[in-house]
Amino acid sequence: MKPSAPSLLKATFAIVQKDLAAELRSRELLSAMLVFSMLVILIFNFALELNIDVRKSVTAGVLWTTFAFAGTLGLNRSMAVEKDRGCMDGLLLAPVDRSAIFFGKAISNLAFMLIVEAIVIPMYAILYNETRIFQPEFLGVLLLGSIGYIAVGTLLSAMSVQTRTRDVLLPILLFPVAVPVLLASVKASGGIITGAPFAEILTPLNLLIVYDIVFIAISFMVFDYVVEE
Repeated sequence: MKPSAPSLLKATFAIVQKDLAAELRSRELLSAMLVFSMLVILIFNFALELNIDVRKSVTAGVLWTTFAFAGTLGLNRSMAVEKDRGCMDGLLLAPVDRSAIFFGKAISNLAFMLIVEAIVIPMYAILYNETRIFQPEFLGVLLLGSIGYIAVGTLLSAMSVQTRTRDVLLPILLFPVAVPVLLASVKASGGIITGAPFAEILTPLNLLIVYDIVFIAISFMVFDYVVEE
């Protein structure tokens, strides 16, 4: 029998609360993601000694490259901690629907990624002298892209964490599947920064929305089977 919506929400919130409390105590995940992101931004800053117009055209690509790699690092570490400490077995034995585990982990992973983005974006704006990334439209695309990336990433990290080569396997599985959301995010973000017409931004924006809905639904349906293997 499927659980009621209140019980599902309660179980999901409990998992999110557990992840956030554990991260506040250890700060392992956020610190690793932040240090990695800042290093990537600094490397790009020194490597891309470009004029203002060219920098404007590569801003979206630099940011999404940084967020994609940092997000992958966070996804891998988030599931590895659960597996190594035996917490995943406890979650699977708990009398809750498995979808609550997926949504709980996805929401906590999304929270960590958004925190990193909130710190990296001002840093990027200072280094590159780029203020257009604070536009509400850009931040909206950032949120949509992050949701899609985390949704599919949480599912695949739950799959790869069972293997001994999980650190290598997750990027191999994730990046090909996440190509549509990354390309759409870069296209929409770049169009907003360069002031492109809305009609030009609409297609990648629609792709982002469809991708988010489809992969959240797929993850919801197959997560139970993934963690059973």
